[in-house]
Amino acid sequence: MIEAIIGPLVVMTGLAAVAGTLLGIASKVFYVWEDPRIAEVANVMAGANCGGCGFTGCDACAAAIVEGRAPVNACLVGGATSAEKAAAVMGMEVGAAEPLTSENTCTGGFRAPEKYYYMGVQDCRAAYMLYAGAKECGVGCLGFGSCVKACQFDALKMGPEGFPVVTVEKCVGCGACEKACPKGIMQVRTPSQRILHMNLVTDRLAPCRQTCPAEINIPKYINHIKNKEYDKAYLTVMERNPMPLSIGRVCPHPCEDACRRQLGDDPVSINQLKRFCSDWVFDNGAPVKIPVAPDTGYKVAIVGGGPSGLSAAYFLRRLGHKVTIFEWMPRLAGMIRYGIPEYRLPKAILDRDIKRILDLGGIDVKTGVKFGVDFDLGSLVGGGFDAVLFSIGAWKHASARIPEEDTVKGVVPATLFLRSQTEPGVGDPYRIGKHVGVIGGGNVAMDCLRSSVRMGAEKVYCLYRRTIAEMPANVVEIEACHHEGIEFIELCSPTKFLTDDEGNLTGIEYLKNELGEPDASGRRKPVPVEGSETVIEIDNFVLAIGQATDSSFAEIEGAAASRIETFKGSIVVDPDTHQTAIPYVFSSGDSAGPPGLLVAAIGGARRAARGIHKYLMGEDMAMPETRLRVDSRRMKGHIPGTIFDSIEGVERKGRIAQPELEPGSHERQHTYAEVDLTVTEEEALKEANRCMRCCLTCYNRDV
Repeated sequence: MIEAIIGPLVVMTGLAAVAGTLLGIASKVFYVWEDPRIAEVANVMAGANCGGCGFTGCDACAAAIVEGRAPVNACLVGGATSAEKAAAVMGMEVGAAEPLTSENTCTGGFRAPEKYYYMGVQDCRAAYMLYAGAKECGVGCLGFGSCVKACQFDALKMGPEGFPVVTVEKCVGCGACEKACPKGIMQVRTPSQRILHMNLVTDRLAPCRQTCPAEINIPKYINHIKNKEYDKAYLTVMERNPMPLSIGRVCPHPCEDACRRQLGDDPVSINQLKRFCSDWVFDNGAPVKIPVAPDTGYKVAIVGGGPSGLSAAYFLRRLGHKVTIFEWMPRLAGMIRYGIPEYRLPKAILDRDIKRILDLGGIDVKTGVKFGVDFDLGSLVGGGFDAVLFSIGAWKHASARIPEEDTVKGVVPATLFLRSQTEPGVGDPYRIGKHVGVIGGGNVAMDCLRSSVRMGAEKVYCLYRRTIAEMPANVVEIEACHHEGIEFIELCSPTKFLTDDEGNLTGIEYLKNELGEPDASGRRKPVPVEGSETVIEIDNFVLAIGQATDSSFAEIEGAAASRIETFKGSIVVDPDTHQTAIPYVFSSGDSAGPPGLLVAAIGGARRAARGIHKYLMGEDMAMPETRLRVDSRRMKGHIPGTIFDSIEGVERKGRIAQPELEPGSHERQHTYAEVDLTVTEEEALKEANRCMRCCLTCYNRDV
């Protein structure tokens, strides 16, 4: 019995010994060494094996990090903590990489009409294969939630309105939702990528959003206000407009001209809502965190600290570049500080916007220095700047072509007139008599007229060669002039100044006009009527018929800046990149074209910042072929099919009024107290609820 057991044991022992020997030999021949750091890196990861890093799991990602095929912050779920620990294992430093977050760009959902009844597999990708899905909107959400199913972090839900809603706090930016969407509705982007994105004809944009020169996501921030998320509304505005307190007070809001609600009601008071949420954030000291990309190592010089220069500095800093602003005036903000009176834009409010921009850090400011006098293009390049942006505004006044306008005492350009009384210490206060005349029909002319009232003039005239209906000024500014007793003299062309023996202005002679055929601007051309000479008595006359850029520095032979091309004073730039004839030199704002809206200058600043960023990073600077180009002044260029002739399901509710100081009151007529006031929270919520949250073609009907 024992012998029967011993025999097999001996055989098995022998086999084990042979196998052990063979395995030992094999381990020497086929030995594979694994870097111990792989296990260490894998241990500091989240362990989700989600694939968001682009690898099959955490071990594969760890191996890629150790081998240099992936950055130390490749683990999206682990975030900054995981990246720091992985960097420690690798003996590296980790930067604060920008977070990737997902965003749904479509708010169609249940309100989007169906073009046929779909009975197939309840999956967006399957439905898309059948005529791009059953929704009438060709680019809209199909609503089956394939993106929701793809998200492994509970960051995405199908909302009650039938489209996906992102919980930003849970989103790790893995991109699974974006890959699952057949229509490109879910977009995973960094803050920098959102700054660089320009409106495209393929985007899902409401008409108001298409029309805004700054491309602000208007429906989104109004929806935040509707939900009492005023800080989120403010941050949404700040993605595109870094001066919302100021622009909220002076913007002519062309977006409201495209508001769909006006087809059955008054348009939504979009600008008042922007001003409300911005004021609320500052008045309540709400904490606001604006993300800034890691430093790129590049330095940009901005010549001119007006609204466009400040905005460009904001966007460039957020993209990771160091910025220095060179401003020739004592304080920043250019024409928005020295040209807009206190009663329209209190300087304390303006300074809040500027402080928010400078608080980003990495933006240096040098005031009281003038290009061509204290520094030039050569010194900027020699100082280590990699790119230069000219945003020098338009401070030269246009001529009214009236004989002796430069020599008669009492005649003054609008820029000097406003600048002298806008801020103490900048020029001598301009003194006026009892009767003041202002020539011009734009917003600058309105500012001069209303300022004259506050300076004590007994009679103020606005002289304009066309009719009031054709004035380019904001309608609300013209109405305010009427409220303040200003007299409009239409269809007149001043021809001669009348003076006393000492050369002081005593009156002006003008010819009455008739309107002829339309000119290049599309307006009927004013034609003087012979023998219609008329005289009015005035003590002062303000020239407010336009401004131009002083680009004389580009005419100096031999200077580096002489290679910059100009046209009628404006710096010639590529309209998309804002690049000049010198590759590293760019221009934005009024100096890059005819002076226009402040909000347009801010939109131009972001385009210029994009051009500079692409240039510095060696990337393709060209705009996408699908770039949306809208002329907001003439309401042209919108995405086809988005501008309706009529609208259904809208009740007439009327928009909220603009609160203001009482017309005729002492405070209104004789002080520089702010005239237009901010709406109350109750009024803001009422107005926000009038917004139909339009998308490309969908909108919320009144119920």
